[in-house]
Amino acid sequence: MHRAPALHFLLVTVFIDMLGLGLLVPILPALLTEVTSDLTTAALWSGILGSTYGVLQFALSPLIGRISDRYGRRPVLLVSLTCLGVDWLAHASATGPWTLLFFHALAGLCAGTGTVINAYVADVVEPAERARAYGRIGAAFGLGFVAGPVLGGLLGAVDVRLPFLVAGLLCFANAAYGWFLLPESRPGDRVTPLSLRMSNPVTAITAVLRRPVLGRLTWARLFADVARMIHQSLWTFLLTAQFLWSTAHIGLVMAAGALAGAAVQMWITGPVTRLLGDKRAAVAGGLLSAVSLLGVGLASSPWMLYTAQAAGVLGAFGGAAAQSWISRTVGAGEQGTVQGALTGVGAMAEAVVPVTAGVTFGVLLTYGNPGLIFVAAAGLAIVAVVLHAVTPAVDPAEPRLQQR
Repeated sequence: MHRAPALHFLLVTVFIDMLGLGLLVPILPALLTEVTSDLTTAALWSGILGSTYGVLQFALSPLIGRISDRYGRRPVLLVSLTCLGVDWLAHASATGPWTLLFFHALAGLCAGTGTVINAYVADVVEPAERARAYGRIGAAFGLGFVAGPVLGGLLGAVDVRLPFLVAGLLCFANAAYGWFLLPESRPGDRVTPLSLRMSNPVTAITAVLRRPVLGRLTWARLFADVARMIHQSLWTFLLTAQFLWSTAHIGLVMAAGALAGAAVQMWITGPVTRLLGDKRAAVAGGLLSAVSLLGVGLASSPWMLYTAQAAGVLGAFGGAAAQSWISRTVGAGEQGTVQGALTGVGAMAEAVVPVTAGVTFGVLLTYGNPGLIFVAAAGLAIVAVVLHAVTPAVDPAEPRLQQR
């Protein structure tokens, strides 16, 4: 297998995925207002679309991961990219919200890029180099996050539907690129059962949580993800409330942080994990993330905020190290199944956390302490650190998932 072209394709895929999402950030409210006639209804439909996508991703991710174990990574990834492209083209041409809901639900049913990419990396990269590879994936994610909103704003100024058209064409181009150049990392065993029991997201996630090492790592991943989602959902709101920053100032700081985080993941993750190992690197990165969240929550001046932001940027290697550690605990024939279950856990959190955190932030803002939500997020990050710290680095006796 030609590993370099495959990894390049994965990096392009992650970048385009995030670029496509970022393209939509500045102009999605305008499109939904256009098809629903008023901003209040548009906000309602935005929530419906997001929740529908998250719920369906939660329901289908374990099955998609299992299908990739049985039939291979390549077809699942190409189908996922094609479905996403269709969804964006539907956004570009839809005249009503129900059309958007149908095609966005279809994209949620097919949302397997993250699952398959993580499994693919585990297939083709040696364990000692996986953290570095996952760091590069994270860097591509960050760069797409920076480029997307900028390009989306420029294209949206021409026509509100143009960014959706561009996002769809990028997905199709990426799928075509993968069709001709992406090698299969795992042809599939054709024997992994697709039973209703193991395709059920609750059963699949429960099977993962019952494993001694993998279960702890999954709980740690959940707590860390919830903390991260709180930060993503409310960071701009906190800056607006506490420091009265303009949107331009917030955008500049976000872009600088994303670029710096991408640089850390691209060039520092590999050396750090080789020096410390996956476990210690995950603990160190998690501690820096917790310090960052605590600093944001307690910041009373911009310099404190910048210092906290820097700590978070430096800790960006922790997620890649944790993902590499998870991949080490999983057999080659179940990478897709486990990654699908983990995607389901993340989708469930994404469906719940933004709403819950938003309501909590509103209550705290009323009492003049909005930063406390970030202090709570820091506490969740510390729980993840403790779970990583008490989990054995390697457990050769780790049992496989039940196959029926």
